[in-house]
Amino acid sequence: MSSTVVESIITVPPAVICASDPASPSTSAWTEDSTIKGFSEKAEESHHRDSEDGSLDLEAQIPRKRRLAAIRFTFLNIYRRLFSLVFLTNLAVFVAIMATDRRLLALVNAAAGNLLACGLARQPLVVNSIFVIVASIPRSAPLRLRRIAAKVYHYGGVHSGCGIASFVWYAGFVGLLSWEHWTPASGGPTTSATPVILAYLILALLFTIIVVAYPRFRMKKHDYFELMHRFFGWLVVALFVILLVVFADEVSRASNEPLGRFLIKLPAFWFLMVTVVAIVHPWVLLRKVKVQPEFLSSHAVRLHLSHTTTTFGKGIQLARHPLLDWHGFATFSDLNGKSFSCLVSKAGDWTAACIQDQPTHLWKRGVLTYGFAYVMRVFKRVVVVTTGSGIGPCLSFLGDDNRPALRVVWQARAPLKTYGEEVLNLVSRMDANPVVIDTNQSGRIDMVPIIRRIVKDFDAEAVCVISNPVFTKKVVYELESRGVPAFGPIFDS
Repeated sequence: MSSTVVESIITVPPAVICASDPASPSTSAWTEDSTIKGFSEKAEESHHRDSEDGSLDLEAQIPRKRRLAAIRFTFLNIYRRLFSLVFLTNLAVFVAIMATDRRLLALVNAAAGNLLACGLARQPLVVNSIFVIVASIPRSAPLRLRRIAAKVYHYGGVHSGCGIASFVWYAGFVGLLSWEHWTPASGGPTTSATPVILAYLILALLFTIIVVAYPRFRMKKHDYFELMHRFFGWLVVALFVILLVVFADEVSRASNEPLGRFLIKLPAFWFLMVTVVAIVHPWVLLRKVKVQPEFLSSHAVRLHLSHTTTTFGKGIQLARHPLLDWHGFATFSDLNGKSFSCLVSKAGDWTAACIQDQPTHLWKRGVLTYGFAYVMRVFKRVVVVTTGSGIGPCLSFLGDDNRPALRVVWQARAPLKTYGEEVLNLVSRMDANPVVIDTNQSGRIDMVPIIRRIVKDFDAEAVCVISNPVFTKKVVYELESRGVPAFGPIFDS
């Protein structure tokens, strides 16, 4: 963005919303035609000071991008690094095993082990444990360590890496099983057709799961992805258990060993049993809960739930039908301390229906799960950047008495009209003087120059970006590539 555009944002009051009385955020009067306070005054003063001193304009003062920024922060982001580390480690072991004795049991154990790791990487109790451990790092720890630890929300790379690796291991198992079945003279055990048929069926299901998880398909056909990923995944585990029992029965007969004794000595059996428990656990907690909807506008609704309480950084899975599409929402405590809320903004068929036909009951499963925002508590000073209904996850900061000092930058369409005065008052509880931009009057603006200025003035340790995937990737890359630590969840975080 050119310096003249930045100046117009800073010195010409855009149509934005901000607290009229930063000292009293809970009773602030919000108007549609206010100007940026605090930030705009400091930015304008700084801009004029730079001009008087003969300094370079804002564009010239933008830090240069780091060397190999596109590779480091895009092609080899943390998610892909974790994926590559997991997959390449498995690949190296796979090659070593195939080059030596190529035992069927080694292949099936490795396939089951990766399937277990893949499932645990998404298990709510495991996810909560990971976030609690990472967020326990004290703020007195070196900043570099805290910034590395805060990337833990990319654990989806482990899920994907183990999923692909399990397919490779299993494909090797199927190949070797087929070879021994059709070539008895090879010296291996002669197997019947039943385990071979089951093996190929599971292989086809695994391949389908991987195909529908491809990002482009997943984003365009999310409902199909979710249903196939869930039900095919369950079917794979069930058939894998059956295959293991059938295969173990044939092997144990050949070695004159009781089936039960053979199974309990087989690691794959225990891996699959733990996988079954991990899958079943959230569904044991399936409940239909009461919901009190609060209509905000034709674009948003606020859902109040009281079946439990929430804490900072937790999200909930909700659905109208327990076996159809599930949607995750960030939660934040209501002021009464006895219930919590989540904001639903129109973003698709399900959310649109939720606004038009407001539910009084919804299904929930599992436990409330920590999300990306929770790791921000390792920092002392954070700039929170969001757009539209992304303000919902940001409001979860209100549930943490030990939250970092915050500055909020929120760009939305008619925020007062869309989300209501109460939501904006909650925003001012996080930041007494937030920067809230109304795109209906100012249009969509490049927020990066504003963010950089606030980071500098606020001496922030990190920038927390919560928005749609395109905006999040763009802002995080623009900041990180120029040395500003920025964090934002992607579609698979």
